[in-house]
Formats: sequence, C-alpha cells, structure tokens
Amino acid sequence: MSGHSKWSTIKRKKGAIDAKRGKIFTKLIKEITIAAKMGGGDPDGNPRLRSAIISAKSENMPKDNIDRAIKKGIGDLDGAVYEEILYEGYGPGGVAVLVETMTDNKNRTVADIRHYFAKSGGNLGESGCVGWMFDKKGTITVDKEGVDEETLMDIALEAGAEDVVEEEDGYQVLTLPEDFNDVVEGLEKSEVSCSEAAITMVPQNMVDVSEEKSAKSLLRLLENLEDHDDVQKVHANFDIPDELMEALS
Repeated sequence: MSGHSKWSTIKRKKGAIDAKRGKIFTKLIKEITIAAKMGGGDPDGNPRLRSAIISAKSENMPKDNIDRAIKKGIGDLDGAVYEEILYEGYGPGGVAVLVETMTDNKNRTVADIRHYFAKSGGNLGESGCVGWMFDKKGTITVDKEGVDEETLMDIALEAGAEDVVEEEDGYQVLTLPEDFNDVVEGLEKSEVSCSEAAITMVPQNMVDVSEEKSAKSLLRLLENLEDHDDVQKVHANFDIPDELMEALS
C-alpha cells in the first residue's frame, strides 16, 4: 500500500477526533456552501453538492446544518464570502503537494501555508508547478462490510467506473470526473453505501520517502495543513514504507 493510501486511512481514523473539535463540520459546511453557490441548491443537478452532502452525512452532520449551508450558498441566508484558491509546492523529499483552500482572507491563508512549507523544509511554489503531476478523478469510498469486491466491481464498472482498488478497510472506486455522478447514482441504486465521495487529485507517479527524518517532516506538514481551518483538501504523491508509516503514525 502506498504511503498516500496509508495516510488516507490514518486521516479517516483520526476524523472522529477532528470532528470533536468542529474542524470536519467547518470544512464540510464551506464545501456545501460554495458548491451550492456555483451549481445551485439541487443536489440531483449539482454533482459537487451531491458529493459534499454524502461526505457530510457520513460524518453524521445534522440535516439542519446541511440545509443552512445550502441556503447560504444560494443567497437565502447571509454568510461569509469564500474564495477557492489552489496552492502548489514541494514538501520534504521532493514530494509534490497540492493544497485546496476556501478562505475569506487569502492574505492570512497564504501566509500560514507558506510558513508550514518553510517550517518543514519544503517550499511553496508558483501556480502550475506540480499540478501537472496529478490527474483529476472521482473517488468513492465504500466500506468492506456489506459488499464483496467482485460484486462491487460488477456494479461499479456497469455504472461507468474506471477501476475498484482494495484498501486496508474498504474499497476506492475510481471514475473520470464526467462519470462521477452516474457512478454514485449506480451504487446508490444497488444499495451500496458510500462513506465518502469526491472529485480529487490522484498522483500519476509516487515519490519514495524512506528516510525517517524526511518522512516525519512530511507527515507533520500534511497534518498542519489539514488542521488549518481554511484548508479543504491536501494531495501529495508520496510513498512511505508501511513499517515506517506505522512507526510514525
């Protein structure tokens, strides 16, 4: 398993702790709000909003919170005006890092992110410096309970998915961005429960990080970025050996 996939598993496990601090809800509310603002408040006609609602429900967000976020997005309620900004840079070991942010104060956000990169021994780069190393994909997380791999593969491919990848505690269904909504609908119609669904950035190639100091600095960078209130998602193309990842996590 790649370090990137292992990190995804660790993030899901620590999600409960983050939720207690309100960070998960804050990020999800921002995503729902801007998704509704850009594509309307009807999830059936807005794939981004649909995926945000799926993620919110998987974190047990109350329906009232979801509805308020949608209303803010379409202008029925007052709220902060958020701007989406993508930052790119290199972390320890030459790892490419993409940072998706949603902020109402871009000067504050860029200063904090630049500080995190510098503190880790990496550097924040110019727009486009590492984005070309990633492909935009739909990724849908399915828990292993309730469905076997062969059945899931048949359902997913029939709905238009590219592939199904087994991970430690579930499956990742991969799609082209334009097929994402159809695959989510296909899984739902077959009563396959999706714990997470989003359009994300998948690295084309992985960078091996087997030196302990670099690996530790990299994971600290990723955790600092993801703990920031303005950061929505972090993508990186690293591969840390399983035994080192376990020791550091």
